[in-house]
Amino acid sequence: MSGRTKTTLTKAGGKPALAPKLRFQEFRQAKDWNEITGNGLFDQINDRNTQPGLPVLAITQEHGAIPRHLIDYHVSVTEKSIESYKVVQASDFIISLRSFQGGIEYSRYHGICSPAYVILRRRGQGSDDYFRHYFKTDRFIRILTKNLEGLRDGKMVSYAQFSELLLPVPEPAEQQKIAKCLNSMDEVIAAQARKVDALKTHKKGLMQQLFPREGETQPRLRYPEFQHADDWVHGELSSCLKQVIDYRGKAPPKSEFGVPLITARNVRSGWLDMSHQEFIEVDKYEEWMSRGVPQAGDVLFTTEAPLGNVALYPRAGKFAVGQRLLTLRAKPEKCLPEFLFHSLLCPRMQDEIDFHSTGSTAKGIKSAVFVRLNFLHPKDIGEQRRISGCLSSFDDLIAAQNQKLEALKRHKRGLLQQLFPAVGEADG
Repeated sequence: MSGRTKTTLTKAGGKPALAPKLRFQEFRQAKDWNEITGNGLFDQINDRNTQPGLPVLAITQEHGAIPRHLIDYHVSVTEKSIESYKVVQASDFIISLRSFQGGIEYSRYHGICSPAYVILRRRGQGSDDYFRHYFKTDRFIRILTKNLEGLRDGKMVSYAQFSELLLPVPEPAEQQKIAKCLNSMDEVIAAQARKVDALKTHKKGLMQQLFPREGETQPRLRYPEFQHADDWVHGELSSCLKQVIDYRGKAPPKSEFGVPLITARNVRSGWLDMSHQEFIEVDKYEEWMSRGVPQAGDVLFTTEAPLGNVALYPRAGKFAVGQRLLTLRAKPEKCLPEFLFHSLLCPRMQDEIDFHSTGSTAKGIKSAVFVRLNFLHPKDIGEQRRISGCLSSFDDLIAAQNQKLEALKRHKRGLLQQLFPAVGEADG
C-alpha cells in the first residue's frame, strides 16, 4: 500500500494512543488505530471512457452523487461536453467544490460527472460505509479545510492536498462494526423523516379539501354546521388586512449582539427557525423598525429568496424584522390571524403567489402586487376558527414528530463524535 502510514504509540511508549472515546466491547482490547494518508487509502480516478446511456450525476451535499433526473436539478448538458465527463462507479467518493462545507460525497450510482470533480476510489480491505460516514463529520471537515488556502474563493480541494491528510483507520472488522451502527441509525432517522413527510403530505391533501380550489367558491370538505352556509367571500387580500409593514430598502445595521433579527431565511413554510440567528444594534432598533413593530399574531411573509414562506410572529420576546419580509396584520372582524396564516400556505394561494411573481433565478413579488391577490375566506368567523384549529392541531403533530427527528439527528452527531477519534489528540 502506497502512502504514509503512521501508528501512534501507546501511553506506555510515551505518546497517547489513537482510539475513539466510545469503542465497542469486542474491540476494547484491540490494537490502536492507524493514521494513514489519503493516497494510502484512495486512488484518483480519471476514467473518461463513457458508455452510452449513463446518467449524468449531480454532486450534492444532501443526496451525495445522484442522477440529475431524480432531483430538481435543471442544467442543460451538451453532447460535446459529455465527451470530457468522468465515469463514476457505485461506491466511488467525490471531492466537490463545496467539500470544505459539507465533506466528501459518496455515489451509489454508476454514471458520469463533470470533469471538474475529483473522483476517489478506495482500495484494500475495509468498509466504504465507514469512510462515507467519516467524510461527513464536522471533525473531518475541519481537517479538510485546515491549512488549505483559497477554498472560499472558488477553488477545490485537489487530490494532492487530500493525499497529505491523515485519516484515522481501525482494522476492517471494527470499520464494519462502526459502519453498521451508523447505518442502523440512518435507517431510524430515515423512517422518522418518512413519518414527518407523510404527515405533511396528509396535511397538504387536507388543505386542498378545506379551501376552495381555483374557480370555486366553496371547499370540497365543509364542517356539518356550515354545510348550508353562504359561499366564501371573494376579494382582494388587502380587504382583510389592517396593516402591511414592508421592510424593503437598505440592509439592517447588523451586529454581533443586540436585538435578534428575523430574516427571510428564518421564515420556513409554516414555522420560524431561529437556529441561524443574527442581531441588530440596540441603539439602531427604533430607527430600523420605524415603519412599524410587529405584534403577537401578526403573519410574516417572505417576498423573495425564498418566496411564499409564512410564519407567525413570536408571542414572546423582542425581535427586529429584516428585508424581504412583509408583516401582515389581519382585520380580526373579517379574518382571523390564524386563518390568514393557514390560507397563505394552502396550495391554491401558493399557486396564486407563484403566478404573480417575477424574476428568473430568484422569484419575488412586490407588496403592492401581493395585497391585490385574490383571497377567499368564510364570512362566518366560526368556520374560520374550525379550519384554523384543525390545521393548527396538525401542525402541532408535525412539530412533535419533527422534534423527534431532530433529536435523532443530534444523537447521531454525538455518536460520530464518540466513534471517531480526533487525529493527533490524546484519548482521555
